[in-house]
Amino acid sequence: MNRIGSYREYWMYYGILCLLAGILMGFATAPFSFSFTAWFAWMPLYGGMLFAPGWGCVLAWAIAWGLGYYGVALFWITGVHPLTWMGVPWLGSLAIAAFCWGAITVWGIALVVTWAIGVRFWQGELLRLSGGKMGWSIRMVRLLGAIALWCGVESLWSMSPLWWSPLAYTQSPQNLWFLQWGQFTGPSLLTASIVLVNGLWGEILWAIKQGLIKSRSSFWVLSLPLVIIFLGHLGGYFLSQRPLADSPSQAIKVGIIQGNIPNNIKLYPQGLAKAIAGYTQGYESLVKQGAELVLTPEGALPYFWEDIVGQSPIYQAVLRAKIPLALGAYGHQGNNNYTNSLFLVDGEGQLTGRYDKVKLVPLGEYIPLRALLGRVVRRLSPLKGELAPGDPQQFFSTPFGPAVVSICYESAFPERFREQLRQGGEFILSSANNAHYSEKMPAQHHALDVMRAIEGDRWVARATNTGYSAIISPRGETLWLSSLNEYQLHLGTIYRRQTATFYQLYGDLLTPLLLFLSGLGWLRLAIPYYFRQSRDFGDH
Repeated sequence: MNRIGSYREYWMYYGILCLLAGILMGFATAPFSFSFTAWFAWMPLYGGMLFAPGWGCVLAWAIAWGLGYYGVALFWITGVHPLTWMGVPWLGSLAIAAFCWGAITVWGIALVVTWAIGVRFWQGELLRLSGGKMGWSIRMVRLLGAIALWCGVESLWSMSPLWWSPLAYTQSPQNLWFLQWGQFTGPSLLTASIVLVNGLWGEILWAIKQGLIKSRSSFWVLSLPLVIIFLGHLGGYFLSQRPLADSPSQAIKVGIIQGNIPNNIKLYPQGLAKAIAGYTQGYESLVKQGAELVLTPEGALPYFWEDIVGQSPIYQAVLRAKIPLALGAYGHQGNNNYTNSLFLVDGEGQLTGRYDKVKLVPLGEYIPLRALLGRVVRRLSPLKGELAPGDPQQFFSTPFGPAVVSICYESAFPERFREQLRQGGEFILSSANNAHYSEKMPAQHHALDVMRAIEGDRWVARATNTGYSAIISPRGETLWLSSLNEYQLHLGTIYRRQTATFYQLYGDLLTPLLLFLSGLGWLRLAIPYYFRQSRDFGDH
């Protein structure tokens, strides 16, 4: 009974430690931005996978850490509550918010559990091949496999419809030196570095506990992760200091309108009138200030493009001022489908560019479980039909050259940016609403766009409905950031760039490289093992 009681206490206490560590990792994300916690908050999860006495502990501890991290990082989604302004009862609104938060948290937990199962099997295989002897070379192979698996699972999750929270974004936007490495392999190098440092802490502390490292040398061994952190940030500092060398001939004066139309009035006459007046007057004001291009948020005018062309005030303003406008509105696709789009109308009133959002928000913009959830979720959309995704290969043309376009949720998908950069995109236009959720979401959305600016070496102009709108440099510096929940206009300068980062050219080469090196590590153990097995079989 005492042994059973001790086991249960051990299981519970370490589970609490993993939960707290996950919460600390969650506080590394914006807007809390305690980025330093990311360099040790993953360690308990890794350590737990090494010495967990059974599968029950493996799964429980992985769930606890995932609940802490994703539960905190993604709690902003509960800001959809209350939906009473849409006619949804208060309790029903609370249930919708809880369901959304629970669903995305569970999806994050599934990532951690998948990784934990993979690491457990990986360790078991290494123990089998080495005869239970875990020397330092085998420990490093074990850690290498753990890093490769985490990067691989994150890469797999990022291909799914639901993705937001790589470990890499715990460093954005505050740790700009370290973020510079994103231009080489995207988020994977940042994530791998965080996992490497945490894994080294875990391996070293476990070795000290087992007496494999003498106390006299433990200080120097424990300093190894600190050296890696220092060198990573030092290299990032030098990368961040490279001159941009932008030519004045490539400058674009971009006007940004933050309309600040609350969702509770956006689709009603009061909100529609406010939007038409606010965006029209904002456009005219920015043009007078010298804007060469004006950018509006996602769904700035909740109308179809065909209904805007003609006598609408903002279209007539464009005809008078003859300055291009990038306008968030809706478009048709097929007979009964619609698109969430950014339209580029030139100074003559001609539609010269259109981008249809490719990565749609599950439940918010399309209904995965239509039979079960369609009746409720459809009320969140201003459209009568269902939104349809755009063509991933679409090209957005402007009078200044091709642009990379991101509409809201797409900022979480670096490959969407890379595809457009490879088509020649010279600057980034990011258009979002952000009014649906709590104030933590705009901070994380801005953090993602900072990462995309660095990865692509491009200037970013961000226009959001309620904040944060911004101008971001290719080094990730935020040169202007709007206030939240205020109507704001801003005239800023961005530059066209034709540079190509390593990531833009080759994508994420690190994850397959890590998997390949892990495979070589396995072969190094497997070949002698199976040779011994065949020799012993021959002797018999």
